[in-house]
Amino acid sequence: MTTERARDMEIITRAARLQAVTSKFDEEAKPVGFVPTMGTLHEGHLSLVREARRMADAVIVSIFVNPAQFGQVEDYERYPRELARDADLLAPAGVDYIFAPPVEEIYPKGFSTWVEVRELSEKLEGVARPDHFRGVTTALTILFNLIHPKFAFMGQKDAQQTVIAKKLVRELHLPVEIVVMPTVRETDGLALSTKNQYLTADERQAAPVLYRALRRAEELFNEGERSAAKLSKAVRREVGAEPGAELDYLAITDGERLEPLDDLNDQLALISAAAFFGSTRLTDNIILNDEKFKNKTGRLKLG
Repeated sequence: MTTERARDMEIITRAARLQAVTSKFDEEAKPVGFVPTMGTLHEGHLSLVREARRMADAVIVSIFVNPAQFGQVEDYERYPRELARDADLLAPAGVDYIFAPPVEEIYPKGFSTWVEVRELSEKLEGVARPDHFRGVTTALTILFNLIHPKFAFMGQKDAQQTVIAKKLVRELHLPVEIVVMPTVRETDGLALSTKNQYLTADERQAAPVLYRALRRAEELFNEGERSAAKLSKAVRREVGAEPGAELDYLAITDGERLEPLDDLNDQLALISAAAFFGSTRLTDNIILNDEKFKNKTGRLKLG
């Protein structure tokens, strides 16, 4: 940590201390930009931090490996924790505070209150990961209550999560704007993800097929194809040609209710997919826009 801001950054582990900090921001009318993460940060997270720095007076990043969003077959204990490394990345990026609480600070003994966005949480990823989004929305609600952010920054990589978060803040009248930023990718198209480090060399070589398949659907869409069935067939064909990939699910939906689409004329469409590469399950998505639905501000308008 070499910059002045780096020396000023504080790592907070207790909710009471965080509330004292954010209360001061409230009193001074300083808007807070909040980036929720589970740590093991990469360029995707840092792109969110940079946008938060641009839009807000203060930036808070949470690093919390949330046990409530891990399923029975997902290894919560195995998930990497690298707080010192993460802090070294965040300090020069202009972060004011890291909130890295122990589990009991978020879920004290006897915790039994849950926040759930029904229906949306039961689709797409929710089929493979029951209760995952209940864990996400409960933790987000707690963090929003502690931090009082004006803006919360999320990536399109987790498109369903962003749609759910927008519905959460809308229906609970939380004074938070969810800002969705584009997915950050490797040069071969693979979306940045903490899970990528679990891939073997052969699996890593195969993994870009998921984005390549989505791009094939986008090319067909741009050429005028509006049949969801034909776009889906093209994606499946591309993934099926890669022996190292096993498609888990593929869905073409609208961007708000996540309902399946047949005809993609005159609307925004979200193509979501998940595939296994060995034992590692990766997700990706792409948004298809007719010209009139394209956003001119750079922010993504799902949800």
